[in-house]
Amino acid sequence: MSVSQAAEVSELISQAERALANGDRARADALLMRVKTIDPEHPAILNETALSELRSGNATAARELLERAVARDGSNTRLLMNLAGTLRRLGLADEEMLVIERVLAVEPRHLFALLQKATLLESQGKQRAAAKVYHNALQTVPPGTTVPSALRGLIEKAVAATKANEAALEAYLTERLQEQRDRHAGAEQDRFDHCIDAFLGRRRIYTPQPTFLHFPQLPAREFYPRAEFPWLEQLEAATAGIREEFERVFAEDAASLEPYIAYPEGVPLDQWAELNHSRRWSVFYLWRDGKPMDDHLRRCPRTAQVLNTLPLLDIAGYAPTVFFSILDAKSHIPAHTGVTNTRVIVHVPLIIPPGCRFRVGSTTREWQPGEAWVFDDTIEHEAWNDSDVPRAILILDIWNPYLSAAERDLVRSTVTGIAKYYGDSSPLIENH
Repeated sequence: MSVSQAAEVSELISQAERALANGDRARADALLMRVKTIDPEHPAILNETALSELRSGNATAARELLERAVARDGSNTRLLMNLAGTLRRLGLADEEMLVIERVLAVEPRHLFALLQKATLLESQGKQRAAAKVYHNALQTVPPGTTVPSALRGLIEKAVAATKANEAALEAYLTERLQEQRDRHAGAEQDRFDHCIDAFLGRRRIYTPQPTFLHFPQLPAREFYPRAEFPWLEQLEAATAGIREEFERVFAEDAASLEPYIAYPEGVPLDQWAELNHSRRWSVFYLWRDGKPMDDHLRRCPRTAQVLNTLPLLDIAGYAPTVFFSILDAKSHIPAHTGVTNTRVIVHVPLIIPPGCRFRVGSTTREWQPGEAWVFDDTIEHEAWNDSDVPRAILILDIWNPYLSAAERDLVRSTVTGIAKYYGDSSPLIENH
């Protein structure tokens, strides 16, 4: 076949494919007949002839035609899938699997090939292997995708098989791990639980996403173990006195409460549009950008005394930041991340009506009055107050416990240096 004939055949095939896509079967057949007069052994002609044989019930003849087509165009997944389907009709499972593997070698995320491979494994009694392939097939379907009607039944089968396998695997692992769990009953197992939950698809693993300064190789803990902070009990023991001071401030000094989110005009607000300049999330600062709010601290002497004993983040002109945080009734703080993982955040719950919860990454907890926790706010987090009254907590920032003294000094110099370079008075924009 000459170069010009090859070009003509290629153009005719393209036109035939467009005609089929538009539902014009007659035009497609006419175009393919023209191809046949030029190149009777063209893969497209062999494929169409094979499909005709299949419709007539002659799978053996179809196989021979498709194998000839594949011999000329071995990377054409459409030809290979038609051959695999023909081999299934003939009951030749081993040959079918070889052809499906050829498809997946060309296109590893070929949805129908993955589904056909899974059903073939099922027919061979390999249920667990099939479930893994079904899972891989489902991963190729983006959320919200409209699945073609021809595949819906298979997709539903894949979902059911995957869920059944996950339940069976969970039961198996639960039994297998029980001896080791009992043996180490006194040891922390939260991180391992998260590992297993992520493996089983029940929880995500969130990673730190600081908006300002990301310090590498620090543990990414959603909530830190209490054992890392032996002073937490002392802080919690002071909760009643702190709450009394907050209640007095809240009752007598409402004018000093200010919106926590207060971006100027012209700043892209994204998730903060609803709360910007809103008293629905208001604060009463005790320390702000590294500066003590002396008038406020004098109003809260017991709180100030406790703060003096804590390892607060200290960066001249920028940290610590300590404040009473008031989230109004029926309010939601949207998902967001903090500025740097060189610090972690402490919450001391003061007034907690029912229906108040807090999510960090994949873990959601309800605040309990007087029970403090420490978390990494550079992991996505959000808060809800579904009650009919305000919720109040004390928030403060401390150094990440995994930073050395040298690293803390270097971070201090970096933060103040960046601010000086840009002439920015507040490089750390807080969002707890």
